Amino acid sequence: MSQHEVTAPLTRRGIPVERDLRVLALGSFANRFGAGAVMTTSALYFTRQVGFSAGEVALAISVAAVVGILVQVPAGHLGDVRGPRRVLTWCMVGAALTSALPVLARAPWQLGMLLALLAFFERSAGSIQQGVIAQLATGGRGVLFKAYLRAVTNTAIGLGSVFGGAALVVDESWAYVSVFVLNAVFTGFAAWNSTRLPDLPAYVRVEGEPRLAVLRDWPYVVIVAITGLFSLHFFVMELGLALYISERTSAPPVMVAILLVLNTACVALFQVRLSRRADSVEAGAKALVRGAVWIAAGFAIVALADRGNAEFAIAVLVIGSLAHVVGEMIGSGGQWGLQMGLAPHERQGQYQGFAGLGFSVIAVVGPPVVTLLCVHMGETGWLILGALMLGVALISVPASRWALASRERYGVLTHSG
Repeated sequence: MSQHEVTAPLTRRGIPVERDLRVLALGSFANRFGAGAVMTTSALYFTRQVGFSAGEVALAISVAAVVGILVQVPAGHLGDVRGPRRVLTWCMVGAALTSALPVLARAPWQLGMLLALLAFFERSAGSIQQGVIAQLATGGRGVLFKAYLRAVTNTAIGLGSVFGGAALVVDESWAYVSVFVLNAVFTGFAAWNSTRLPDLPAYVRVEGEPRLAVLRDWPYVVIVAITGLFSLHFFVMELGLALYISERTSAPPVMVAILLVLNTACVALFQVRLSRRADSVEAGAKALVRGAVWIAAGFAIVALADRGNAEFAIAVLVIGSLAHVVGEMIGSGGQWGLQMGLAPHERQGQYQGFAGLGFSVIAVVGPPVVTLLCVHMGETGWLILGALMLGVALISVPASRWALASRERYGVLTHSG
């Protein structure tokens, strides 16, 4: 790695300098813009317009989530051995063709089947794209580019939600359907945009090497478990905070939306800046610890919100949420530094697909845990969560050293760029 590569700027005036990274950013923006619109409206469409119960919709979403978990690693492996760009394009085409199909569901089982089909293509594409990012964002810029993409996608989701909000105001079936069609169009554009990426070489598996070698790379498995547990804090602030505000504090329910906008704006403005010191495995572990300190402090402050009147609760929630988002941004850089830095460069698709499993599993088991701790246990639960974040982050430091030391023994050549 040359000095020029290390110091070369990632962006100029907010736009990636390298063409390939600009293509990736544009595709991500288009994809998440449509997703933001659907996220805002889908639940209400299926309950108010189609007539499903909230439980039926939740079950259909859970089925799709399980499908997403099952396909991530095989999809990443397929991208590695068949050519990442080519497989990514086909998965994106599949996602575009299935994006609007859920509006046709008239029975809960149909909704589950159609959402599962969409998840098959979406999660496959997401897994492969993570590997493409790791291969294209070289020269020590992998973590920074993922930080940049997170800012881009947060902005895209926020803008997309404005269109979704317009459909909510109209509150007619055709308006909701148009949001799903809009998502399909933008996903189709993202699929076309992926054809502009370079044809990355396929990985040729060594004779005797297992097809899914990541499953036998125990140090990497441990690191993914650690980063997955660390991801619990996302569900704390997305789900636990909303329930906590409405059921245990005097703050008005609108604070949920205000804090979400505050979080999105902070990530869009500062994510890249706060990820600059996490571009290696060791630096990633240290960033995870720094992030955990901020997150734990945020949780401890939020825990006080049920002790006073509405004004006190609002002030405490804003301060606690700001502390949390600082930790979220620093910790995210740490997660990326660990997940990318310990993966072999030529098998990034398989490894990044597996890395995504940590978040996916927490997405299934996290909500009930968060509800128990944040709502039913109140202040004690928030403090337990803060201690858990600190404990997980501290474990990552010796675990990352062990993982680095094991790379040669496992025959894994890493590329932390």
